[in-house]
Amino acid sequence: MELFITICLVFLYFMFVFFIYKLLWRTQSCYIVAYECYKAPDDMKLDTETCGNLVLRNKNLGVGEYKFLLQAMVNAGIGEETYGPRNVIEGREESPNLSDALSEINDIVFGTLDKLFAKTGVLPSEIDVLVVTISMISSVPSIPARVINRYKMREDVKVFNLSGMGCSASVIAVDLVNHLFQTYKNQFAIVVSSESLSPNWYVGKERSMMLPNILFRIGGCSLLLTNKRGLKHRAILKLNHLVRSHVGSIDEAYGSCTRIEDDQGNCGFFLTKNLPKAAAKAVSMNLRVLVPKMLPLRELIRYSMVTYWRNKSKTSSPESGLNLKSGIDYFCIHPGGRAVIDAMERSLGLNEYDLDATTIGLHRFGNTSAAGLWYVLSYMEAKKRLKQGDRILMISLGAGFKCNNCVWEVMKNLDDVNVWEDCIGRYPLKCTANTSFLEKYSWVNESSH
Repeated sequence: MELFITICLVFLYFMFVFFIYKLLWRTQSCYIVAYECYKAPDDMKLDTETCGNLVLRNKNLGVGEYKFLLQAMVNAGIGEETYGPRNVIEGREESPNLSDALSEINDIVFGTLDKLFAKTGVLPSEIDVLVVTISMISSVPSIPARVINRYKMREDVKVFNLSGMGCSASVIAVDLVNHLFQTYKNQFAIVVSSESLSPNWYVGKERSMMLPNILFRIGGCSLLLTNKRGLKHRAILKLNHLVRSHVGSIDEAYGSCTRIEDDQGNCGFFLTKNLPKAAAKAVSMNLRVLVPKMLPLRELIRYSMVTYWRNKSKTSSPESGLNLKSGIDYFCIHPGGRAVIDAMERSLGLNEYDLDATTIGLHRFGNTSAAGLWYVLSYMEAKKRLKQGDRILMISLGAGFKCNNCVWEVMKNLDDVNVWEDCIGRYPLKCTANTSFLEKYSWVNESSH
């Protein structure tokens, strides 16, 4: 009898081990092998003089609009070296054409993919999944089709074209790839994120629609992801958690960022004062789901106990909130604008160093929509901050209103300078206010008509 029981226990033990093994094996990891950000040529830089000429040639504007734009430009946190659409720099912003838009996209998409394939040694014919996220342009054939044609990809490549997802589209694309990885093994996936600014530059005089001209800039990024276990040693990041939230049912959040026409029929993005509030609300709702997954148990217990005693005693203390840094080493937040960054600082209890990469990413490259997160990440990498085992919380925000957050684990020490090679030594900055505008155009504030 004892022998029979022993045999049964051994059998059950091996069955348990086999079940755990199969369970772990079925869960396919999502790795980033490499990524490449886009850096436009110097003749596309929007410095003070170029921006000033652009504003002054808009005959719809008066002194009131000049004063508003001057204050906004000084305080936006945008530097002298961001990049604008070529048709805008050449003075053709009022008459954009399809050729301008496609030329801009070709430079970004093909420029980053060429470098990505060269860096990794992966052939285009090896790609199994292609996801392109460019919200504001629709072409026939599609942008993914242009990629497939240029690189002669396989006929069975799984193709996705995500449109209208806004600044959070890149994380949405990663989520899509991760779900595909759970079904298909030994895959390579490409994610391309950018935005089309050439046909979407606002030429009217509505103040809430002029702000995007100050914030949005040319940029893009291509990622190579895989779930191949044999390439784990080459991976730079591993996806640990990802949570998506959509607060579009709240009218204020839904209408905080929309593309509309003004009274004169000029198209542009309309940003309301509710945008920072909508962002904070979306992040809060998202973190309610993500926090239990990414913070250690001891911090969750501490927070529960502190919350209990705070409610019982009806008192508050600086240590009553969650300490996100107990489970996160770095914060990679969408560089949407100074107001959004300040809202994140207040709602998450972050300090200047935590937001340094986001602030500098905005200053050097502006708001590059869905690609902005990767400029922020590449800044951390260029500063040699990211070490093996570090955890990065990536927070993306987009119109609708969406908040899509994920946690990456650093797989090796990272030090690629990427697009920061010629300027990384100048950062960080003590102040990101662009006083050059104030110095050159101070006469605007002295004008009365």
